[in-house]
Amino acid sequence: MFSRIKARFNDMSTIKTLCEAAEAYALQDQQREPGAEHFLLAALDLPDGTARLTFERIRVDPEALEPAIARQYGNALAAIGLDVGAAASAGHAPLAARPVPFNASASGQEIMQQLAAERKAHGPLLGAHVVATIASMQHGVAARALRAMGVDAGMLKAAAEEIAKGS
Repeated sequence: MFSRIKARFNDMSTIKTLCEAAEAYALQDQQREPGAEHFLLAALDLPDGTARLTFERIRVDPEALEPAIARQYGNALAAIGLDVGAAASAGHAPLAARPVPFNASASGQEIMQQLAAERKAHGPLLGAHVVATIASMQHGVAARALRAMGVDAGMLKAAAEEIAKGS
């Protein structure tokens, strides 16, 4: 019984760390609500190191993810006729966090719901679980960024699941 309580406490700590980092990435991107792409970046920062290991296992540089996400935002702005160069050179400071309850965008909520639904199927929550969940998404900024990086989502998910099982 004590081990179950300890495991839940550790998962809550991981979720708190993940959400705080995802929110920080969203605020850097001038967004109030983190999306799947922000959770993926946040997973790379988790101390367990399994998200980074997942990318490295399939020979993809995890440091290439953030610029790939930025390119997806730039492409979206250009598609609606906005001057991406002017927006990028403006160099906006991150938005300030507001003292309101945490809220994620629809894609971020989808990630958290999926992780909660799968909680009993795995041991402690790891960055690799977040990567596997996001790798299964077919749409959105995170999915487009991974495709732009040449990442095979199926291979990424399989590597993440393998790493999560081994940890």
